Amino acid sequence: MKRKILFDYDAVLDAKFGKEGTPERAHAEEVAYSFYSGQILQDARKEAKMTQAELAERTQTTKSYISKLENGVIVPNVGMFYRLIAALGMRVEVVKPVY
Repeated sequence: MKRKILFDYDAVLDAKFGKEGTPERAHAEEVAYSFYSGQILQDARKEAKMTQAELAERTQTTKSYISKLENGVIVPNVGMFYRLIAALGMRVEVVKPVY
């Protein structure tokens, strides 16, 4: 039987990107969030059976811009985020937590 080795993932992140709260860790987290957001956008676009060019046209931007968003190169501003969401037939809900 193989032994499974468990890792403290926070320790792995600390070793690779620095402790939480450091500029290096903050930068790594921003890069990760950009990539993850781009993947969500790409999945939503594909689920809507829309090309990058079609999404660009609906949001009054360029195919290149959509590609950069999907690849995590750039992050949309709030206005563009809402245009993208609307063009994909989605909505954003802001919910106040119940305590």
